[in-house]
Amino acid sequence: QVRLVESGGDLVQPGGSLRLSCAVSGLSLNEYSIGWFRQAPGKEREGVSCISSSDGSTYYEDAVKGRFTISRDIAKSTVYLQMNSLEPEDTAVYYCAADRRSWLDIRTELYTYWGQGIQVTVSS
Repeated sequence: QVRLVESGGDLVQPGGSLRLSCAVSGLSLNEYSIGWFRQAPGKEREGVSCISSSDGSTYYEDAVKGRFTISRDIAKSTVYLQMNSLEPEDTAVYYCAADRRSWLDIRTELYTYWGQGIQVTVSS
């Protein structure tokens, strides 16, 4: 059974940092690329970043480039999203998801397995 479980969400002040974790079971990070997505109230779910299964290469959407870093620990079967310089606009439910493709693609519809999501709130 495939499971993706997010953790690390919290309330943080603007300019602060958080690290989200996505614990994966039932599949291998060597075979599945992992993406991070977010959905703000009243908005569609959007891709944030992804990491390739084949070589660990990464992709970031422009809105988070230079502030967020995605990484993985294959031994722990966990993918991380380090989020720095957080802004109120980053407030959303964050999801991780798995895609069997090895190349980088952040389109939501391509991802097969999804976590339940976790709330990140950036507010003073």
